[in-house]
Amino acid sequence: MSTPRRTEHLVLPGVLTADQAEATVAGILAVQRADGAIPWFRGHHLDPWDHTEAAMALDAAGEHEAAERAYDWLARHQNPDGSWYAAYADRPAGVDTDQPQDAGKESNFTAYIAVGVWHHYLATGDDTFLDRMWPAVYAAVEFVLALQQPGGEIGWKREADGTVVTDALLTGSSSIHQALRCALAIADHREEAQPDWELAAGALGHAIRSHPERFLDKNRYSMDWYYPVLGGALTGAGAKARIEERWEEFVVPGLGVRCVLPNPWVTGGESCELALTLWAMGESDRALEILRSITHLRDEDGMYWTGYVFEDRAVWPVEKTAWTAGSLLLAVAALGGDEATTAVFGGERLPVGLDPSCCA
Repeated sequence: MSTPRRTEHLVLPGVLTADQAEATVAGILAVQRADGAIPWFRGHHLDPWDHTEAAMALDAAGEHEAAERAYDWLARHQNPDGSWYAAYADRPAGVDTDQPQDAGKESNFTAYIAVGVWHHYLATGDDTFLDRMWPAVYAAVEFVLALQQPGGEIGWKREADGTVVTDALLTGSSSIHQALRCALAIADHREEAQPDWELAAGALGHAIRSHPERFLDKNRYSMDWYYPVLGGALTGAGAKARIEERWEEFVVPGLGVRCVLPNPWVTGGESCELALTLWAMGESDRALEILRSITHLRDEDGMYWTGYVFEDRAVWPVEKTAWTAGSLLLAVAALGGDEATTAVFGGERLPVGLDPSCCA
């Protein structure tokens, strides 16, 4: 039976009814393990970024206890250096430890805990939770900023053997920009000033806005197109110009957003993130249009297929991920005015970082 608490911000005409929202939330909860972990789907791996995105969706749906279990899982599995592994294998029955499937340590995966923790606090007002998670957030940020390069960009990762990969990803660094602002918001709330983090966020934002040459060329990917806007580094007229410039390349009317050019493949996650980006720019009508275009990815159980190859008229891959459903719920929550979600993705109550004019 559906409850208003879980669906009040998740009803959107042409996208979700109350019953459909309830089914999608239930689908994510069914993927979550008893220990709080949220793998892509049962039997598949977990990565810290997508785990956090699914937890945020649960908070947007009012499932705060389930979301808190997800963050407690992160706190228990944080490495001594502040990082998490890039991927953890889902546990088979009878196994009580989590083994890394990919022992690399990616910077944007590690940073994203700050976004989730601040979102959970805004959704619940739970200062005890924030106090408990602060050491994990602090250690994560310190790990990430140790990978910042002289130009402001953030190195991609540390390999399993400890080798630093200094190459930077524009999407990853843009996500880290959002995470640093959330971490600074947490620090400000705790009255624990972090001036080094402010300087780092300012330098990173400047690199994203003004120095594309400092990042690997991944412009075939739609994420590199919209993430500088979604991550809050690019706003106003610059954001609008960037989105307009490549709209026709990436948006397939009635089907969604391409993941990568020139592939005839639209994906739910990228589509929902673009909708969030458009909402943050004040373009709710176009955001709604994008969300309505991916209803064909919804399955009968309330979950969403990862993608669709439109030339073959085929779902691919044949998987329904918790993070795809989570991105949909977060986009709907933003359009529905959910306070925590709008604050995190709209920039409310987030510091702007250092004045970019001082970063060469």
